[in-house]
Amino acid sequence: MIRSLATLLLVLSLVPAVAAEKLNVLLICVDDLRPELNCYGVDYIQSPNIDSLADRGVLFHRHYVQAPTCGASRYTLLTGRYGSGSNDALFRRASQIEKNPDAIPPSMPNWFREHGYTTVSVGKVSHHPGGRGGPDWNQNSIPEMPLSWDRHLLQEGAWQHPRGWMHGLANGEIRKNAKDMALFQAEEGPDSIYPDGISTDEALRQLALLSTDESEKPFFLAVGILRPHLPFGAPAKYLEPYRKATLPPTPHPEKPSGKTTWHKSGEFMKYNRRGKDPNTDPDFALEVRRHYAACVTYADAQVGKVLKKLDDLGKRENTVVVLWGDHGWHLGEHSIWGKHALFEESLRSPLIISAPGMKKPGTSTEAIVETLDIFPTLAELTALPKPEFAQGVSLLPVLSGKDEAGHPAFSYKGDIKTIRTDTHRLIAHRKGELELYDHSTPEGESKNIADTEPETAKELLGKIQARFLK
Repeated sequence: MIRSLATLLLVLSLVPAVAAEKLNVLLICVDDLRPELNCYGVDYIQSPNIDSLADRGVLFHRHYVQAPTCGASRYTLLTGRYGSGSNDALFRRASQIEKNPDAIPPSMPNWFREHGYTTVSVGKVSHHPGGRGGPDWNQNSIPEMPLSWDRHLLQEGAWQHPRGWMHGLANGEIRKNAKDMALFQAEEGPDSIYPDGISTDEALRQLALLSTDESEKPFFLAVGILRPHLPFGAPAKYLEPYRKATLPPTPHPEKPSGKTTWHKSGEFMKYNRRGKDPNTDPDFALEVRRHYAACVTYADAQVGKVLKKLDDLGKRENTVVVLWGDHGWHLGEHSIWGKHALFEESLRSPLIISAPGMKKPGTSTEAIVETLDIFPTLAELTALPKPEFAQGVSLLPVLSGKDEAGHPAFSYKGDIKTIRTDTHRLIAHRKGELELYDHSTPEGESKNIADTEPETAKELLGKIQARFLK
């Protein structure tokens, strides 16, 4: 399709190189990463490599995912569309493609592949690392994303299979009964003793292969980093900065009252906690938070390796780099240890976009944006045809500083829907119960004001209904 002159000028002003050659795309997906990073103002966290990426791009302070669970959030990232709130959302889509392929819009990697890109996925990019189904997630006959990837890879190493890699601890330990597996761990050794180490090595091999002189196609490479996903295991050197670190108090740690999406932190609590509960044991809670921080720094180190390889290959100047967290994670806020809620901590995650020729690298924005917007943004940055079937909007106006507000963000968990505006969050339950929170007050999401501000609640409910009736 032909772009408008105004849009074309905006693209060229943001990324001058786009007219000369097709830009590559490097998409880095990090699992369970809340904005617990130095570049997001969390000064006790060591995240130098992600911070460096932020220095070369635009950091989004208010990026929200569509669903607070891995599979459903990644569905939206990889399709640009709303979908099921279930972890098997992409497998459901695959079944629909098998039955009626013409009725299902292309995925994001499929769109790039159709337009001349080599598409490669390494690690956990879709819900199943390596993108296959079956009991151990390694059956080639059950692809999670048909037609999407030229190569969809996972090196499981000593962890036996992708399912073992996904829930692995040091030196090939895989989860059998979670109650017998440590909640956190920090063993001595190189990065490769934990799952991300060998997966990052594969990502480096793929990046080199995609950058060879023989390869005339641009590439779309997605690298999925597992940590800080449970269990919190990372080499001991990454825990060292936090062993005696002072961490700030956890805000609003009490269990909320009334109808909410609070849950019992079942995924977290099923691991071996040595009989301790972080909601009643502050020393244990601190220990958990320190190990989460160690996993963040371990993940940051993997990001650093990939970015260094991109630089060493001379590809940084013609590659769009996106770092994306698939959702947030509660570390005791609302008395939750995990995701799966519709509070701010579950839905807000990091997003950094760096593109060649950016006029104002190293800036940040308070504009509200959604995961839904990444697909149309990447298509526009790389001068691909607009994916009309995608339900988000391009973020080029935000990247160029022409849009400071962004737009409301919508998310869901089953039949429960939420909208986040500049000042409020409304959560609408299936039977009509409403939660309304005012983010301009100190109470934030700890005080439901739906009864005292019914007009605001009604207005935001109307926006939810209009959005999901489209």
